[in-house]
Amino acid sequence: MIQQANQKDAHAAASLALLLWPNHTLEEFTEEMTQLLREENAAIFLAYDDDEAVGFAQCQLRTDYVEGTDSSPVGYLEGLFVREEYRQQGYARLLVEKCEQWAKHRGCLEFASDCEWDNDESLRVHLQLGFTEANRIICFTKKL
Repeated sequence: MIQQANQKDAHAAASLALLLWPNHTLEEFTEEMTQLLREENAAIFLAYDDDEAVGFAQCQLRTDYVEGTDSSPVGYLEGLFVREEYRQQGYARLLVEKCEQWAKHRGCLEFASDCEWDNDESLRVHLQLGFTEANRIICFTKKL
């Protein structure tokens, strides 16, 4: 079962986000999820097995330029995670479909995402979910 998260789900979403992005703390993510759940242009969806949250998808509207798109706003998949023991069971597809529906209801004609250039697993999942690779870039920074 997939449900759109609300404020009471912030901790569950944060716990799953921490598994995807372990260089943060649970407290940071709980605060971030609480903020996102207040925003009109963002949504979090949770996948459940009985009463246990086993996956999440975070999406939002982007109005700045999104690589490979022609319209604005664009629905954007900011994060997707399914616990390893629940993978290959369709949860990721259902989560992304909910994000796409959410974005479509907000006037989006396109939906986009990204992953690190060397994340082969994420690339494979994106392609399996119907995404088409738009471009590859290398970003640079310089301390001033």
